[in-house]
Amino acid sequence: MTLASGGMIFIGLFLIGGVISGVRQGMKAMAVLAGLGAALAITAGVLWWQ
Repeated sequence: MTLASGGMIFIGLFLIGGVISGVRQGMKAMAVLAGLGAALAITAGVLWWQ
């Protein structure tokens, strides 16, 4: 695992926390945007994993 892939996976996990927070606060738009960002960050982290 490289530093870049680990960083992207960490950011993705951080954004998953943002999804949970957005759902609890009733801000669906924020939850959706954080979810999209999390999916992109985790995907990038997995693709960089070499």
